[in-house]
Amino acid sequence: MTASRGYAAQSATAPLGPFGFERRALRPRDIRIEIAFCGVCHSDLHQTRDEWGGSIFPMVPGHEIVGRVTAVGADVTKFKSGDIAGVGCMVESCRKCENCLDGQEQYCTPGATFTYNSRADGGTTYGGYSNDIVVDEAFALTIPANLDLAGVAPLLCAGITTYSPLRHWNVKAGQKVGVVGLGGLGHMALKFAKAFGAHVVQFTTSTNKIEDAQRLGADEVVLSNDAAAMKAQAASFDFILDTVSAPHDLGAFLGLLKRDGTMTLVGVPDKPPVVHPFALIGARRSLAGSLIGGIAETQEMLDFCGTHGITADIEIIAMDQINTAYERMLKGDVKYRFVIDLATL
Repeated sequence: MTASRGYAAQSATAPLGPFGFERRALRPRDIRIEIAFCGVCHSDLHQTRDEWGGSIFPMVPGHEIVGRVTAVGADVTKFKSGDIAGVGCMVESCRKCENCLDGQEQYCTPGATFTYNSRADGGTTYGGYSNDIVVDEAFALTIPANLDLAGVAPLLCAGITTYSPLRHWNVKAGQKVGVVGLGGLGHMALKFAKAFGAHVVQFTTSTNKIEDAQRLGADEVVLSNDAAAMKAQAASFDFILDTVSAPHDLGAFLGLLKRDGTMTLVGVPDKPPVVHPFALIGARRSLAGSLIGGIAETQEMLDFCGTHGITADIEIIAMDQINTAYERMLKGDVKYRFVIDLATL
C-alpha cells in the first residue's frame, strides 16, 4: 500500500475537502500514474450528492484522468515509466462474460468496476481528484503525443460517451444529425459528428450559445424553445444524440426524426422522461441509450482525436476551486469542461 492524497466528499451534503487514503501495492500487471489533469464530469456532482442513490462515502471522484506512468509491475508490456497514460470510467470488469469478450466492458454482466464509487478488493475505488492512481494496464489508455493533455482529460468520459453512439449508429457523411444540448457532452458530440462528415444541427435553448455552436462546427443552430423553428425541422433527421441532463420534452425531438430514425440518450436527468408511444410507432422511430464505450473503442476514439486534432474546450481550475466549480457547473457557467490541474493539490 502507498499513501495518496486527494479531495473527497465525506457525505452527500458536505463540500469536498482534503483527504488521505491508500492505493494498493503494484500487482504484476499494474501501473502507477502520477495524475497531471482530471476532468470534472456532471456525474461527479450527481454521485457526490447521492442524487442517483448508492453513493459510497468518503468519495474521491474523477474519471477523466491523464498523467505520467511512474512505476510498472513485473508483467506489464503496454507501458513503461515515463509514458503518458489515461484512465476513464472503468478500472476492471469480469473479462469473461459475453459483453467483456466482445470488447464492451461497460456492459459487463456481473458489473464493471468503476474508477470511483465502486466496491473492489474489499474496499472502495477512489478516483482522479488525487495525486496518483494504480490500475491494471488493460484498463489504461495510450494518449496521442500531439494532443494537449489538459484538453485530452475530458475525452475519457465526455469524449467516449458521445463518440460511441455516433459510431454504433453509423453516423456518416450525407446524414443529418442533431445534437441536443451544448455542454460538456454536447460540444464533444458536435465535434465528432462534424468530423464524421455529417450535416450537424445543434439544438440549444440559449441564444448566447448560437455563435459558439457555429464556431465549433454546427451547420445549423436551432433554438429548441422556438416552436416554429422546431416545426421547420420535422421528420428530417437520421440520428439525434441527446446529451441533456435536465428534464425536458423528448417528444419534441422524436418528431424530428425521419422514418426509422434513432434518438439516443446519453444525459441522465434526475426525473424519468415521459414518452408517448405514438411518437415512436408513427414512423417506426427508435429511442435508445448508450453508456460510455469499451476499452478498445475508447482507444480508437483517442487515436481518432489524435488524427483530427480534437480535444475538449476546457477551463483549468485549481483543486481547491472544485466546490465553486460544481456550483458553476449547475448554472451552465463553463465552456465546456472544468479540468483540475493536480499540480495544485
